[in-house]
This record gives sequence, structure tokens and C-alpha cells, in this order.
Amino acid sequence: MSIALHPLIDNGLPAESPDFAGGTLVCACSERPVRVRVEGPVAHNHACGCTKCWKPEGAMFSIVAVAPSDKVSVLENGDKLEVVDETALIRRHRCTGCGVHLYGPVERAHPFQGLSFVHPERFDTPGWMRPAFAAFVSSVIEAGVPPDQMDAVRTRLREVGLEPYDCLSPALMDYIATWTVQHREPAPQAA
Repeated sequence: MSIALHPLIDNGLPAESPDFAGGTLVCACSERPVRVRVEGPVAHNHACGCTKCWKPEGAMFSIVAVAPSDKVSVLENGDKLEVVDETALIRRHRCTGCGVHLYGPVERAHPFQGLSFVHPERFDTPGWMRPAFAAFVSSVIEAGVPPDQMDAVRTRLREVGLEPYDCLSPALMDYIATWTVQHREPAPQAA
């Protein structure tokens, strides 16, 4: 039995284009869909197993990337957007009609401040960066995947070319640690 990760991962991702310069994210509503413009390419695209990211029905993982927040703007029907969790680091904005998450800016002091998380499969044009790794893989247990299936899940991720991590990729973890060191408060001096 094959492990179903995400429809686009399981059935083959659309071709990536080096010329992809952004596009419009569109929710799943047939009437008055929310449209969000992303100017420029996305980065750090990955499959995410966390329980907070939006996933299409039946998907074990989401597909999520980042774009600079100043390059993300609501074009149409923004009145249908709501923030999923006001206290979360990523302020995920979802459509109240269909539930699709369109963008999630990081607004407070954090290595990802100034970035917005987006679901590139919602672009109305192809060519976006393919996922490069899988993050928060163990979190799929919290969503109901039996722990005894995790070896098969990790094997399937590797089969499709996504290295599984239980956090973020090593490069992103290094970036977070570097930012943390650079923004650390100096230790108080002894009197």
C-alpha cells in the first residue's frame, strides 16, 4: 500500500520554471474567490507535516513556501479573510468561505519576520519552486497517523525526493541559530 502524502506530490508536481516571477494565489471558492498577489518567486518550499498549515482534503502534508511580506498583497475579496490564530507566530489568513489559507505573515521579532508563508499550489500559474524537503514530519502523528507507520512515511518521502526532518532543513535551522545569536541581549555586567 502506497502512502498518500499530498495529491501533487503523489501524482507529480508541475514543472518548475526558472522564470517564475510570482502569480496570484486563489482560494477554492467558486463565487467571489479571494485572490492574493505574490510578486516574485517563492523560497524554501517544502512539505510540512505540522497540524497548523492548511492541507487539501486527504493530504498528510501541506506544501508551503515563503515570500517577502512586502511582495504579498490582497487583490480581491479580502473581506472574506480571517486570521486563524491571533497568538500564533505565523498569522495565517484563511478564507471564511472555503477554509483555504492564502498567506501567513510573520510580524514579530523572529528570524522569519518580514516573510509570509504561502501555499504555492494555490497559484493560478504553474512554474513555482518545487518542495525541496519535508519538515515537521513527526507532527503527522498528532494529526492521526499511527506511529508504527512513520518509517513507511519517511521512506515514501525519500522515494519522491524529499528528505524528511523533524524540524526545518539544516540550512534553515542554521539561519535561525545565526539570527538568534545576532539578536541576543548582551549579558548583564557584574557590579
